[in-house]
Amino acid sequence: MSTENHATPPPPPLPPPPTSLICSVSSKKKLYQAIAEGKAPVEGDHEEAKIIIRQRESSFRKDLQWLLFNKYVPSLIQDGPQCGLVALWMATHLLQPPKMVSMETVTQAAKDKGYTAQGEMFSASDMTKLADEVCACRVQRLSGGMMGDNTAVILKHLTGGQPVLIPYDEDFNHEPCLRNGHKAHWAVVSGILLGVRQGCVDSKRFPTDVTLPWLHLSQNGASISWHTDGIEEVFVLAKQGKSLRYQLWKFETIAQSNAQLKEMDPQRASDGTCYVLPPGGVQEGLAGQVVLLHTNTLMA
Repeated sequence: MSTENHATPPPPPLPPPPTSLICSVSSKKKLYQAIAEGKAPVEGDHEEAKIIIRQRESSFRKDLQWLLFNKYVPSLIQDGPQCGLVALWMATHLLQPPKMVSMETVTQAAKDKGYTAQGEMFSASDMTKLADEVCACRVQRLSGGMMGDNTAVILKHLTGGQPVLIPYDEDFNHEPCLRNGHKAHWAVVSGILLGVRQGCVDSKRFPTDVTLPWLHLSQNGASISWHTDGIEEVFVLAKQGKSLRYQLWKFETIAQSNAQLKEMDPQRASDGTCYVLPPGGVQEGLAGQVVLLHTNTLMA
């Protein structure tokens, strides 16, 4: 009489985890997000800039008078490739009169108009149109680079307390570098530090700082009323979506980085992710271009 072994059938496979769990497991926190956790930005128009300047005091020429302009913008750490949208969101806080715009509103508007798929912005032209739609203020796109005649336009804009959105190549420390556009990134510039020849600055209109007596601070929207021929050195005060801190960059350095944006990182271009690229690619979309927001919406 034969006997049969009735093996216990294997248990049924476990059901797959819910989609939300898959997303949360697969999306690791970026280093810049982890660094920013639990920290807060330094608020105020001049406070953080003075900290940076004090740390680098020996690098500034003492034969010049130094004049600092800045209008504080809040910080926001980006979630994914949305540096341009975050830079625009920061800039909206300088609108006059103030207009509260959520990051969700900025992102949704960019997607609805077909300017972005993942949050990326590879077109300064699209950024101009998005800023116009989101901010309801006059927006100006400069092309042809940041040097030459455009320098004076940018300086006048920044000394007037109005922000500039600048695409550039981002180095590991978030500063401008030259990578042919492979590290294309956006920053908002809300301030400027000018080194000018002695005698150009009116100390009554631009008082000196208590702790840095060679540094003059702009107050109450005081603008430049002298010829820019006296300017010898220029630094910009910028924020971008991977740090809570302001950074101080030489104008020539960010201008060079902005001018050489030529192509998307080949590795990123072939990773299977859908991105919105303008005709002509990164070079036509970003190289040598900046976006100026004229923040007085009453005059737009």
